[in-house]
Amino acid sequence: MVDKGFASTADTAEKKVSFDEIGPGLYAFTAEGDPNSGVIVGDNAAMVVDAQATPVMARAVIERVRAVTDKPIKYVLLTHYHAVRVLGAAAYADAEILASETTRALIAERGREDMDSEIGRFPRLFRAVETIPGLTWPTITFASEMSVWLGRREVRISHIGRGHTAGDVIAHVPDANVVFSGDLVEYRSACYCGDAHFTDWPATLARLAAFNAQALVPGRGAALASPDKVAEGIAMTRDFLGTLYGSVRDSVARGRSLKEAFAAARAAMDPKFASFAIYEHCLPFNVARAYDEAKGIDWPVIWTAARDREMWAALQG
Repeated sequence: MVDKGFASTADTAEKKVSFDEIGPGLYAFTAEGDPNSGVIVGDNAAMVVDAQATPVMARAVIERVRAVTDKPIKYVLLTHYHAVRVLGAAAYADAEILASETTRALIAERGREDMDSEIGRFPRLFRAVETIPGLTWPTITFASEMSVWLGRREVRISHIGRGHTAGDVIAHVPDANVVFSGDLVEYRSACYCGDAHFTDWPATLARLAAFNAQALVPGRGAALASPDKVAEGIAMTRDFLGTLYGSVRDSVARGRSLKEAFAAARAAMDPKFASFAIYEHCLPFNVARAYDEAKGIDWPVIWTAARDREMWAALQG
C-alpha cells in the first residue's frame, strides 16, 4: 500500500457539492463522499439534518436552503455525536438542536476528545475551524422517538437501534416516505466504525429496510433517489460491515494479534471496497474497534488524538 499519510491529512482536494430534490420539499446536500446534510421543508419552517463541521461550512448548506425556501430553519437534527456532523450548529442561531438522549450523553462523555481527534484526522473537513465556539449541546432530547411538525408535515425521528454509534437516529418523512439515515447507511463510501456496535448494526439496517423508503439520504455518498437505490445502499452497507466484522471475529477466534487481524481484514476488504471514499482512512479504526468488540468490549474505547496516531503507527507501520 502506498503511504498516504495519517488518516485523511493528505486529502486536500475540494469536492463538488450537489443539492438534489429527492421528494417534495426534501433535499440532499452531498459532496462526493464528504459528510451529507439533509433539508426538510414544511408549511411554516424547515429542518436541517446534520449541521456540518464548522459554522462556515454550515453556511454553505444555509445558502442552498435559501435558494429553495424563505421559511425559517427552526430545527437542526443531529443524527449522532461526531464532530464532523455537529460542530457547525452554531450557524443556526435561532434553531432548536435535536438529538437522542444517548447522543447527548456521548457528547458529555467524549465530545471534546472526539472533536480534537476528528480535527486532527481530517483538517479539510474543518474549514475555518477557528469559528467553532465549542461543543454543540442539544436543546431538545428524546429517549427513542419524537415527532416534529413543520405545519402539516410530520418528521418522525427514531432511534431504531445501535449501529454507527450507540445514539444514531433517523428522520422519516411519512407523507413522502423519505428517510434521512445519517451514517447508518453509506453509499460507495466506507463506513466509519471506530465507535460502532457491529453485532447490533445489521438488525438496525433490517429495521431501516422495512420502511421500504422511496428515497434515502445516506451519511456519505450520493442520494438514493429510488426504492431500488435505497435497497442497494442498505445491502452495500450490510456487506461492508459483514465482511469486515466476519474477518476480524475470525482472527480473534484464531488468536491473531491486532496487526495480524488488520492484514487479514485488508485481504478480505480490498477487493470489494478499496475504491470507496475514505476507505484507507477508516480501515485501521474499523479493525481496532471490531477487534475490541470481538473480544467482548461492548462500549467503544474513546478515541483521542494521541490514541489515533499510536494505533495508526502500530497498524500501518
